[in-house]
Amino acid sequence: MTDYNIFVYNETEVSYLKKRDKRLAEVIEKVGPIEREVIPDIFVALINLIVGQQISTKAHKTIWKKMVTALGKITPHVINELSEEKLQQFGITFKKATYIKSVAQRVLSGELDIESLRTMSDEDVCSKLVELDGIGTWTAEMLMIFSMQRRNILSFGDLALLRGMRMVYHHKVINKQLFDRYKKRFSPYASIASLYLWAVAGGAIEGMEDYAPTSNKYNESRRKREKR
Repeated sequence: MTDYNIFVYNETEVSYLKKRDKRLAEVIEKVGPIEREVIPDIFVALINLIVGQQISTKAHKTIWKKMVTALGKITPHVINELSEEKLQQFGITFKKATYIKSVAQRVLSGELDIESLRTMSDEDVCSKLVELDGIGTWTAEMLMIFSMQRRNILSFGDLALLRGMRMVYHHKVINKQLFDRYKKRFSPYASIASLYLWAVAGGAIEGMEDYAPTSNKYNESRRKREKR
């Protein structure tokens, strides 16, 4: 079975963020400590993230539970022995099945030394992972948070995170320039700020609203995607 842990942070990170940002300090006080599961095994976490790309959280959990129950352990050898068709039977698309197989094969061939990622910088981890089929910047960033527990990740590609930022700071739009200002403010503990912004986006504080223009069709579509 898959082993899970909790993303660990303490008063050092919390105190720093509170001092740097009054609005985030209020959020931290209201929400309290956050426990988010992490998967310490990088390979397992990467496969989990590929499975969860562009589907609802509920569907992701259902598919993952089926895989773990049926396979016992998620390892490169186990994945490599499965056909794309077998992987599809868990509810995975053919395209995702090929991505998952490709990752397993690269690890087994030695082309990807997955454990070496632990000693790389955030930038190098991202650069290395996006070379893989089906892995983009967002997936690499989520892996760094929810497996490697990197401390300073704030993902511009995460729609729910941007929603949380709009809700906390009352912005209609978070462009890259504005986003980078917040990233600088939260550094070197942006990952902990991310946890709280996700909590806000998920409705952790009653009465907070999203300030994105409701008449904009793009924003309507974006909010729907954020619910996954």
